[in-house]
Amino acid sequence: MDQDQQTSASAVALADPSTEHAVRRALADHGRLTVDAWDVASIADLYALGLTSHATVNVMLAVENELDVEFPDSVLTRSTFATVESIVQAAGLAA
Repeated sequence: MDQDQQTSASAVALADPSTEHAVRRALADHGRLTVDAWDVASIADLYALGLTSHATVNVMLAVENELDVEFPDSVLTRSTFATVESIVQAAGLAA
């Protein structure tokens, strides 16, 4: 892949900032993380930072409520909620 193709692929993969903001707000309010959700790297392991299965449900519901979406059953897996990035991607599928 040449440099132009890499740049184009990266541009397509960028998340909607409002979706990421909604995810981080949900994590801050419901994630029970050991660190500030606003400072977490988008690829950091949220489970290693304190996210539990119970908190995951609350995060999902908060994201659905704020964005007025519903996560499809096909994405309701542990890996979907493992990182900010993966939650944002799943929320994009739900839109």
